[in-house]
Amino acid sequence: MNQITCEEENRMSILPEGESIRRAVKWISDERIDNPGASVSKLVGEACLKFDLAPKDAEFLMNFLAEKSSAE
Repeated sequence: MNQITCEEENRMSILPEGESIRRAVKWISDERIDNPGASVSKLVGEACLKFDLAPKDAEFLMNFLAEKSSAE
């Protein structure tokens, strides 16, 4: 029988480096399309909770979205 150990299951559930931040950017982009008036800082806060992001990731998202907004 093919039985998965707890350690193997944990390794399979870990996302590759940077995948959480990519998913957060995608989620925020989708949210901004659905609700253009949404507060970016509120969306970043929600993304941090939803994708378990570190404070440095929140700072990156705020800077990334500020640059993206100024380019548009």
